[in-house]
Amino acid sequence: MVVVTGQNKASGNLDDAMSSSDAEDDFQDPATPTATQAGHPLPLLPQQFPEVVPLNVGGMYFATRLSTLRRYEDTMLAAMFSGRHYIPTDAQGRYFIDRDGNYFGDVLNFLRSGDLPPRERVRSVYKEAQYYSIGPLLDNLEEVQPLKGEKVRQAFLSLMPYYKEHLERIIEIAKLRAMQRKARFAKLKICVFKEEMPITPYECPLFNSLRFERSESETKLFEHHCEVDVSFGPWEAVADVYDLLHCIVTDLSDKGITVDHQCIGVCDKHLINHYYCKRPIYEFKITWW
Repeated sequence: MVVVTGQNKASGNLDDAMSSSDAEDDFQDPATPTATQAGHPLPLLPQQFPEVVPLNVGGMYFATRLSTLRRYEDTMLAAMFSGRHYIPTDAQGRYFIDRDGNYFGDVLNFLRSGDLPPRERVRSVYKEAQYYSIGPLLDNLEEVQPLKGEKVRQAFLSLMPYYKEHLERIIEIAKLRAMQRKARFAKLKICVFKEEMPITPYECPLFNSLRFERSESETKLFEHHCEVDVSFGPWEAVADVYDLLHCIVTDLSDKGITVDHQCIGVCDKHLINHYYCKRPIYEFKITWW
């Protein structure tokens, strides 16, 4: 004789109920994922955004219309707020962007009404426009100062062989020299010359005045290296030696290097007969602290 207890009956009823429920689940749509699963938060996609979007950009708060953020489809902001990507929120529900917010207002002003930042903010806003991939803002900023002038300057510097490498060499030599001498500053000799060979009234009777008109044999007569740390030149452009000196000092300053320079004479190396180099030599003083 088999005795069926109340517990067994309940268990049997529970099994029947579960079986029935499982059968019904076969015809139900999958459950929508919740914000938490197995103790781990999961984003809900597609993410829905309000018409007015509160933003927290690196700790600075902004609010703008969703349509403003989506104004240009091929930008990072449009992609972020398309609903295809999850954006975290802070404790107050603002959508958080982990970026310096100091220039984000300038970005929003352009998206809203096409306004450009004042000159002193152009370079920094340009970097933000690069990060957010806002092509129209980049194009507009490149046509105003100081970026427009920088394009002209870079066109000149592109004629200069190994310009960036020479800048790094100046910094490296100055650092090593200061460390070896335990000094606050270091001095270097820099040669900056536009013409590959000297041009003086005394040369004209024997040699053509333009470098590209001289023969190969004539050119070799003047080939030499001045006794300096770094040499810049030659180049063919209207810009002269003082223009290049300005570029060198500006680019070193942009790297945080304090630099002073002065002309200390010319290279007196003898070339041939009564011809000497006469390239200008500048002393650069790099101060480290």
